[in-house]
Amino acid sequence: MKNTPFTHKHIALGAKMAPFAGYNMPISYTGINDEHAAVRNSAGVFDVSHMGEFILKGENALDLIQRVTSNDASKLTAGKAQYSCLPNTEGGIVDDLLVYCIEENKVYMLVVNASNIEKDWNWISQFNSKGVEMHNISDQTCLLAIQGPLATSILQTLTDKDVINLKYYTFVKGTFAGVENVLISATGYTGAGGLEIYFEDKDGAADKIWDAIFSAGASKGIKPIGLGARDTLRLEMGFCLYGNDIDDRTNPLEAGLGWITKFTKDFTARPILEKIKAEGVKQKLVGLEMIDKGIPRHDYEIKDAQGNLIGRVTSGTQSPTLQKAVGLGYVRTDFATLDSEVYIAVRDKLLKAKVSKVPFLS
Repeated sequence: MKNTPFTHKHIALGAKMAPFAGYNMPISYTGINDEHAAVRNSAGVFDVSHMGEFILKGENALDLIQRVTSNDASKLTAGKAQYSCLPNTEGGIVDDLLVYCIEENKVYMLVVNASNIEKDWNWISQFNSKGVEMHNISDQTCLLAIQGPLATSILQTLTDKDVINLKYYTFVKGTFAGVENVLISATGYTGAGGLEIYFEDKDGAADKIWDAIFSAGASKGIKPIGLGARDTLRLEMGFCLYGNDIDDRTNPLEAGLGWITKFTKDFTARPILEKIKAEGVKQKLVGLEMIDKGIPRHDYEIKDAQGNLIGRVTSGTQSPTLQKAVGLGYVRTDFATLDSEVYIAVRDKLLKAKVSKVPFLS
């Protein structure tokens, strides 16, 4: 099991640790609800150094990205990022990822899910027929996500770059907390605002940056946050988690990711996805709000009033903000309209729920 450069910090802070994607990761410190509230109301720091980062360089870098991703990366200029996915040959999703344009048409960074680093590297590599320079920098890269309404004002004190006004899905590079060549972006996975900082793990940079952030945010109640609250925060926003809500067997159209599927260019499985779009999807990923008492959990069956199987839950939790149970799940298209009555099979009972808008937070 791997450690991140911050593992000793988590243990010293008394975090509950557990294996995740091959890493020893913090699940919670003071409790999921407490940490969730800190991010919604002030600021929290997530160690997400387990994520994967690839650098693609050369005159054919954009061409390779265009062929393997569903979104249109040609729209990116230096300093902009994009959410996308890697479709497989059947139209399923190899992974979802972020594409950062470092230098237009020349240098890009792809940020992929921790559990898919080797899988994604091998997948992209097989399409690299034009000599694109590829570097897997995952093991050398630290990544902290500082999220919450006070996050940017805290971090602004540590850099001369204007991060207060950093627009969503843009980034800057510069010195942060005395460490050079830090990439600061605003992509977010919590819906609470904030920034992510990428930097190389060398010369004590990890300790220096971690300590500087907590020192700068001490008076504003900044807290370390574990993966437990990361999950409840993203679920309140209806953001997909790979391996739960999307995977190799689900396509981006049924997952509500048609907005990152651009048919203005050629990419893997484009003809298959165009056909699915023309014919209409058979199931849709929807928000679920419990009416009866109970929590929809991953892989629970979704049924109609007569007990017929109409879908499955992909993610679910008790929302700390809304104080009610919510989830995501795939249902047959005829049950996917807002406020449709559905039932979640929990043990031997059918608990009433309804199809809800996402994000769950208005």
